[in-house]
Amino acid sequence: MLTSLRMNRSLVLKIVKSFSARFEETPLIVQSPGRINIIGEHTDYNDGFVLPAAINKYIVAALSRNTSDRCSVYSIDMDDHYEFDLENLEAIAEVSWKNYVIGVVAELIKKGLKIEPFNLVFGGDIPNGAGLSSSAALENSVVFGLNKLFELQLSKFDMIRISQQAEHNYVGVKCGIMDQYASMFGSQDHALLLDCRSLHAEPIKVDLGENQIILINTNVSHTLAEAAYNDRRASCERVAKQLGISALRDASENKLNSIEHQLSASDFRKAKYVIQENDRVGRAAQFLKAGLIRELGSLLFEAHAGVRDLFEVSCKELDFLVDKASENPHVLGARMMGGGFGGCTINIVQSKYLEEFKEAISSSYMKAFGKPCSIYSVALVDGVNQIDPIVLK
Repeated sequence: MLTSLRMNRSLVLKIVKSFSARFEETPLIVQSPGRINIIGEHTDYNDGFVLPAAINKYIVAALSRNTSDRCSVYSIDMDDHYEFDLENLEAIAEVSWKNYVIGVVAELIKKGLKIEPFNLVFGGDIPNGAGLSSSAALENSVVFGLNKLFELQLSKFDMIRISQQAEHNYVGVKCGIMDQYASMFGSQDHALLLDCRSLHAEPIKVDLGENQIILINTNVSHTLAEAAYNDRRASCERVAKQLGISALRDASENKLNSIEHQLSASDFRKAKYVIQENDRVGRAAQFLKAGLIRELGSLLFEAHAGVRDLFEVSCKELDFLVDKASENPHVLGARMMGGGFGGCTINIVQSKYLEEFKEAISSSYMKAFGKPCSIYSVALVDGVNQIDPIVLK
């Protein structure tokens, strides 16, 4: 693995410079990472297990109090400025980054917490639509920053719940807790074996030996996902109700098979995937602990077959990348990562052959789809933190 980067200095300086050009106050600076998920897709909202890690791609936010009666927010990446007052916090009808900010503020106010007008400038280097949780990173940066700014005394667990509710109620995606948790609680050089019911996580050292994790972005937006994601969640909830349990985390394949005749074929397949994926997470954690990286890689290929054939959230570009990876003897494992319908694959590749693989997959993808893929190497880093301006001197 690459050495963890504590701070993206150039990104932080860019945010601070933009903030200083707009506002006179000295800002509070928050760095909030995106995340990968080694395995465990669509298990989090089924109260299951996941194996995510925070990565060195970030949202950086600069915040301060202001003396006006309105909040002022600027997105550097969108070059978009927005003002709102704290008495009128309705979600915006169109898909917009603004709903993530509004949602966090609204959820804080719902809890009876006192928020005053503030200034916020943010930007990041997490690719949009790549399945690396830029939305959770943004939510966490806002709630963490406002907690510090207004001394709200929230715990990190409080904050991730607020981030999740913001996404549920103001963005309209009924996400689980994995993305917010991994971004908030990430640990350098570790993945988190997270029980999404109890929110207990066991840090597991990620030592891949002579191998390396790389991400390959299809550059196909996974934004479809909002409707389809909610449909998948509803499907899982229907099956859980039919089984008389609170979530599919408590189901077994034997129990599922016993009610197959009562289910639609689609609901049966999706529930079967979740049960199998939940089991794969536990096995993956044991393989990591034992240093059995080739066995871990085989689980990734198996998991991709599940999201493709049973859960039906893959797409032709993702399948192409995983198929090509499976044909390469120097790739130990690969799978679709994230909500689906685009975004990235996660790959475990022998470091010695990494450049050769990157060149081959880039060429093949361009030939097949007439557009480039993007390839990222990532380090595993700590979760959300406040940056002391003195380190920028």
